[in-house]
Amino acid sequence: MTATPSPDAIHSFARAAHARFGPKVAVTDADAIAPWLTDWRGRYQGAASLLLQPGTTAEVAELVALAAALRVPLVPQGGNTSMVGGATPPADGSAAILSLRRMNRVRRIDPDAGIAVAEAGVILSDLHDTALAQGRRFPLTLGAKGSATLGGLVSTNAGGTQVLRFGTMRGLVLGLEAVLPDGSVHDGLAPLKKDNRGYDLNQLLIGAEGTLGIVTAATLGLVAALHSRAVAWAGVESPHAALALLRLFEAATDRLESFEIVPAHSLGLVLDHIPDTRAPLSAPHPWHVLIEMGASDAEQEPPAALIERLLATGLERGLVRDATIAASEAQAEAFWKLRDSISEAERASGPALQHDISVPVAAMPDFMIEGARAVEAAFPGTSAGAFGHLGDGNVHFHVRAPAGADRDWAKTQSAIISPFVHDLVVAAGGSISAEHGIGQMKRDELARLSSPARLHALAAIKQGLDPDNLFNPGKLVTLAPRRAGQ
Repeated sequence: MTATPSPDAIHSFARAAHARFGPKVAVTDADAIAPWLTDWRGRYQGAASLLLQPGTTAEVAELVALAAALRVPLVPQGGNTSMVGGATPPADGSAAILSLRRMNRVRRIDPDAGIAVAEAGVILSDLHDTALAQGRRFPLTLGAKGSATLGGLVSTNAGGTQVLRFGTMRGLVLGLEAVLPDGSVHDGLAPLKKDNRGYDLNQLLIGAEGTLGIVTAATLGLVAALHSRAVAWAGVESPHAALALLRLFEAATDRLESFEIVPAHSLGLVLDHIPDTRAPLSAPHPWHVLIEMGASDAEQEPPAALIERLLATGLERGLVRDATIAASEAQAEAFWKLRDSISEAERASGPALQHDISVPVAAMPDFMIEGARAVEAAFPGTSAGAFGHLGDGNVHFHVRAPAGADRDWAKTQSAIISPFVHDLVVAAGGSISAEHGIGQMKRDELARLSSPARLHALAAIKQGLDPDNLFNPGKLVTLAPRRAGQ
């Protein structure tokens, strides 16, 4: 249940926060707040008259306790890179933004234990650099690594391109520190291998999108820094051939880090719209795969030799039509640029609806083909296509507008086409959110498609920890409104 704050609650909160912490923490300047009111994609516009910028966990706890006393909702925010409007404040101005960006210290790196303790505002690429300086690697990366912060990555259970080998944030988080809705601090940073004290609060907070607690720091698992890596690009006949090639690699080695699938159409858009790109192979192919493999020391078989050997087997079995292995780091990065630029290229080519979904890995080839056919048949004039992380079943399923459609096509057609796509996903045993979360964009679809058991559990957990719905209201799950005084 949500208790609507009284009209002067935000102002009272702002005055109290300013008096206690000063203008560096309690920001009321409209120009300073403005950049944080719009989501990453520009789809959602919020309003807020107060931006909180605490520098310590103790300050977060004190601000949360004060907000709870005044019943002022808080929207936690890190790098503001949410793809589903998960960090945008409500449009009615009823909430304050609580930014973790000032909490940006890497508290400790223990290379021998393979752990890092870092605060929520640490930018992902900064953690990469800090760990690398100690001879270790944090094995999660994604396109927004230069702006995404650890608190947001934990809260959305982020994935990225190395999930195949190392898993999502859920598997990389060894401990958490977080402030709960009553202002109490959960100190779960100790990286315990065994802990049987009932419910795992750390795991509950991962993927909760800031609706149950505000993550202030995390203990993260590190792995050995790469000694060398190899990146290959191969042309294949179909997603089914790509999956068979993936199984060949998986059976031969545990060093496979990425296995991405790209259709010819998506590659063509990148070549047409993204400067300084070129096709890796001389001839066209219906589908392509991008493969990355690493070695942590010189004693292991060089990754380039291993990839070459396995690709040769794939050629012999008819799984590969042609392939090339990057001859330098620059060429490896050029291959990755082709994969990472697909969404940008599609935006440049015209309006499209983008769906971040997942299905069982074995079902992904059929879904990519049959799902696209089903959408194109149901919505004549559209063209549908899919690319993504074949190794973990994450499909980026895009529906492009008919020729001549106006710029608002995606906005007007989303309510019609997206539910159709999501119905296909559920029928395939999949999830309507693979790595971007639910936020506000998919909240209604989650309610429509989830089982009563899941919905009841989500609402009960939210009710138990945040009965006044003060943490990130309107995201993931929303409690029924209640009147002041209840």
